[in-house]
Amino acid sequence: MSDDSSSTPRQIPRRRNWFHRLLDALQPGLQNRDELLDSLREAADTNVVDRDTLTMLEGVLSVAELRVRDIMIPRSQMVVLDADADLAELLPKVVESGHSRYPVIGASRDQVDGILLAKDLLQFSLLSPEQAREQFDIHEILRPALVVPESKRLDSLLREFRSSRNHMAMVVDEYGGMSGLITIEDVLEQIVGEIADEYDFDDAEEYLRQLGDNEWHVRADMELEDFNQQFSTELDEEEFDTIGGAVANQFGHLPQRGEQLVMAGYELTVLASDSRRIKLLKIKKKPPAALPS
Repeated sequence: MSDDSSSTPRQIPRRRNWFHRLLDALQPGLQNRDELLDSLREAADTNVVDRDTLTMLEGVLSVAELRVRDIMIPRSQMVVLDADADLAELLPKVVESGHSRYPVIGASRDQVDGILLAKDLLQFSLLSPEQAREQFDIHEILRPALVVPESKRLDSLLREFRSSRNHMAMVVDEYGGMSGLITIEDVLEQIVGEIADEYDFDDAEEYLRQLGDNEWHVRADMELEDFNQQFSTELDEEEFDTIGGAVANQFGHLPQRGEQLVMAGYELTVLASDSRRIKLLKIKKKPPAALPS
């Protein structure tokens, strides 16, 4: 007697992705992302999970939906180095911008020869200027550039960053032109929030930190009304809500780290910014102009 089951193709269950497995783990009846978020927020309200955990879980879900184009640093704001520049030309730009990695371009911004790590320039600091000029060849210390499309999902990019051990990727549009760059920190900040650096304030309610008699660090999201009161200035509170907005307007563009201007009797230096906003400023009181003798 033959076994009919052997002639029937066996149904292989379709592999479910992590999102659906998470839905089942938390509550079998959940059907979509909105229901999952509601369930997670209810869990936070009842102290099943804490608020920091909730924030990270919300970030994980956003990473699954966002694309590279949503958070990349646009081409117009990229700090790039010229492949034909010598060491004396490169160093001031590296020091001024303060980044750790730089795209190195050839004849145009669409031609990226590789990525330069700032730390790879340290070896030349021990040489005499003549030796450094003779031995420096930027192409010998370049790292290969990871190139990704604008449409790539952030969760997929994060896996690629981990597997390739890259921290930066160049972003191309549908025609192959360079449209921007993205770093692993940009992706991780979508999950854990803004990553702290040496300028970050310990207290979330702290907007101002005095450095000396006439110098301060000021968070760019400080209310302009509070800034005016603190520094006895009269910046337009009706047009701008924050000091960062007023400063960006004065520049006429979104400034990079290290850019300076003088406004209302103070010298303002951008200490931190990203592709969307100014984050931190250094404020220094300008000495009164000397009267002519």
